[in-house]
Amino acid sequence: MVARAGFAVSGILHLLIGVVAIRLAMGGQGKADVSGAVEQLGGQPAGPLLLWTSFAACVALAIWQVSDAIFDFEHLPAKKKLAKKLKAALQAVVYAGLAVTLFSFARGAGADQGSSTSDLTASLLKAPGGVALLLAIGAAVAVTGVVYAIRGFRQSFAKHLRLPASEKARKAVTVLGVVGYAAKGVALLLVGLLVIIATVKANPEESTGIDGGLKALREQPFGVYMLAAVGIGLICYGVFMMVRAKLAKM
Repeated sequence: MVARAGFAVSGILHLLIGVVAIRLAMGGQGKADVSGAVEQLGGQPAGPLLLWTSFAACVALAIWQVSDAIFDFEHLPAKKKLAKKLKAALQAVVYAGLAVTLFSFARGAGADQGSSTSDLTASLLKAPGGVALLLAIGAAVAVTGVVYAIRGFRQSFAKHLRLPASEKARKAVTVLGVVGYAAKGVALLLVGLLVIIATVKANPEESTGIDGGLKALREQPFGVYMLAAVGIGLICYGVFMMVRAKLAKM
């Protein structure tokens, strides 16, 4: 039950990022990334309690994913088993990262994800083989974005859910998943491209995570409308993840 709550926490954070993205499209300000969303969460009434309970939920889900990576999928063929285990391990890393950010804010330390990304890029650029590694990371993130979008349009996420019996409810969940996965795919694609551009130009300041990617999108032709659409999509993904907390096969 606690692990399921981790999906809901991820959903809330994506919803908040989507709200900030729409605000940016309308000319407002804000940080459209995980640290900005966590900061908003901590600023609510009972903020410290929300942060600590969210931290616990993400830790539980990370542990659950680790257990999947170690113990599950043994009945599958070797190649498929390896792919499933790697996917679970990567999901564990994602939720562990969310837990670290939540823990940092719960302790009052906070975190600037954009600056952290730029600092990491600068450090890797100076390291031996760092350029090749950064290009690989950027390409991997961009490809992950494409995979998310394809997963959304193919509705492959549905096989991981126990969909409700009602036809209207099933359709609503499916629409949320399609729009949400597509929007998250666009956001990840932008992040990956920014990492690659920053590496090629040897300019770490251009590698600024999701927040930088969405703000860069705003500056393109029709970017305001595209940014608003991505924001709406991220809100849909957030709602989908909250629904997933109840419907996920675990």
